[in-house]
Amino acid sequence: MTAPTTDSNKDRVFIFDTTLRDGEQSPGATMTLEEKLQVAEALDEMGVDIIEAGFPIASNGDFEAVVAVAKQVKRATVAGLARAITADIDRAGEAVRHAQKGRIHTFVSTSPIHLAHQMKKTEDEVIEIIARTVAQARNLIDDVEWSAMDATRTPLEFLKRCVETAIKAGATTINLPDTVGYAVPDEHEKMFRDIITQVPGADKAIFSAHCHNDLGLAVANSLAAVRGGARQVECTINGLGERAGNAALEEIVMALRTRADVMPYHTEIETTHLARASRIVSAAANFPVQYNKAIVGKNAFAHESGIHQDGMLKNAETYEIMTPASVGIKETTLVMGKHSGRAAFKDKLRELGYELGDNAFQEAFQRFKDLADRKKHVYDADIVALVDDEVGSVGDRIKLVDMQVISKTGGVHKCDLTLSIDGEESSVSYEGTGSVDAIFNAIKQAVGQEPHLVLYAIDGVTGGTDAQASAHVRLEHNGRIVSGNAAEPDTLVASARAYLNAYNRLLIERGASAQGAMAG
Repeated sequence: MTAPTTDSNKDRVFIFDTTLRDGEQSPGATMTLEEKLQVAEALDEMGVDIIEAGFPIASNGDFEAVVAVAKQVKRATVAGLARAITADIDRAGEAVRHAQKGRIHTFVSTSPIHLAHQMKKTEDEVIEIIARTVAQARNLIDDVEWSAMDATRTPLEFLKRCVETAIKAGATTINLPDTVGYAVPDEHEKMFRDIITQVPGADKAIFSAHCHNDLGLAVANSLAAVRGGARQVECTINGLGERAGNAALEEIVMALRTRADVMPYHTEIETTHLARASRIVSAAANFPVQYNKAIVGKNAFAHESGIHQDGMLKNAETYEIMTPASVGIKETTLVMGKHSGRAAFKDKLRELGYELGDNAFQEAFQRFKDLADRKKHVYDADIVALVDDEVGSVGDRIKLVDMQVISKTGGVHKCDLTLSIDGEESSVSYEGTGSVDAIFNAIKQAVGQEPHLVLYAIDGVTGGTDAQASAHVRLEHNGRIVSGNAAEPDTLVASARAYLNAYNRLLIERGASAQGAMAG
C-alpha cells in the first residue's frame, strides 16, 4: 500500500501511469496483450509507482490483461479500475490479487451535470454509494483509491463531503480528476489546498491529480495540484488518452526535475528511460509522436536557427535546459552494415534498450540484413523503426506476400497483390486513381470488406533518398477506430503493410475470421 504523506516523503510525487487504461481509450490505440505486457515492463523498469493496467469488468480481454500485468510486474503497484458497482469492484479485486502490490481504483460522478444526466442520483444517494463501495473495496484489499469523477465541476462543499466519506470508508488515495479538462492552474491548486486543509482525516490519504488536456493545460494543472498538496499525479506516456489526451508523464517528470528551484518535489523515475518508453508506447498504440512534442519529439533537441546553432556550438546550455542524454535520446549515428553479425546486432539492440527473445531476435536480424542489402547507410533510427515495426505486426493473420505497382502520369495506376490470409494465398488486381488508391482497394478486394480510411500519412525515418518510409494508417468500421504502422525503404510497400497492420487490429478487436471479417 502506498503510504500517506509523512515528513519523510512529503516532497515525493508518486507517478501513477494510466497508459494501459485511459491511454488505450484513444480512438485507434487498442493494444494486444503482448504489447500491453511490453509497455508494462518498460514502465516498471522506469520506476513508475502505480500502473493502472485496465478496466477488468469491461471485457474478458481486459480482465486477462490486468491479471497478466499483475503477474509480470515486479516493483510497481498494479491497479484495476472499477465503477462504484459491486460486480466491478469484485472483478477488479480478483484481477489485482495476482500482483505483489495491488490496488482497486473505484470512482463515482460528483458534479451536478453528471448527477442529473448520467447518474440520476441525489447528493445523499451518492454519499451512500461512496461509503458502501469504498468499504467493499477495502474489505478486498488494503490499497484503495477513490475518484470523484468531474471533481473540478463539483461544488466544493459537496466535494468535501464525498472526500470525507471516502476516507472514513477506507480509501488510502483520493483522486480529484479534471475529467473534461476544464480547470485552470490557479483554481486547480486552490481546490486541492482547500480540500486537503479543510476535510477531516485528509492527512490519512494521498491526494492525486488526473488532468485531461482539452484546453492544453493538463501538465500545468497537474503541477499546480502538486503545489496545492497533491502527491500523486496520474498521467500517460506521450500524453496518450481520449479526446485531447492526458497529462504527459515525461513532461511532468522533467518539469519537476528541471525546475526543482521553484517546485521542490521529486519522483523516482529513471529519466534516461523516457525516450525508450515513448517509442514502445508509440509503436504499441500505433500513435506517432508529433515532431514538436516536448521531451520526446523528434525536434525536441533539434536546432535550425542560425543564432541557436551558433549558441549551441559555443555552449549547449545557451538553448538547452536539459540534455538529450538525460531523457535517453542519442544522436542518430551510422552504426552497422550488411557485414555486421548477430553479436554486433544484439549489442546494438541492447544499447537501444531492446531485449528480444530468440525468435523475435532472429526475425529482426533477418529484416536488418535485408534492409542493409537495400539501404546504403543503416542508422540507429532505422533499427528502432525496424524492431518497433516487427513487434507491432506479431500475430498478424493477413500478411503481404507480393506486390507490383504500375503507375503512369495521366495513365493507369494498377496494383497486383498477393496476400496470405490465415495461411492461404489470395491474389487480386485493381486499377485506382493513384498508386496508393490502387493498393488499398486491392487489399479491400482481397479481404472482402471496406473499412473507412480515416488517416494516411508518410514520414521519413531518417534523411536521404534511401530513407525508410514510416507509414501510418487509421481505419474505422462500425464505430471502432484502429491504427497501423509499418516501416520500409519502399514507400508503397510501407503503405500496404501499414494498412494491413490496421486491418489485422480490427480482426483482433472483433475476434473474427480473417476472410470477410467485418460483414455487417
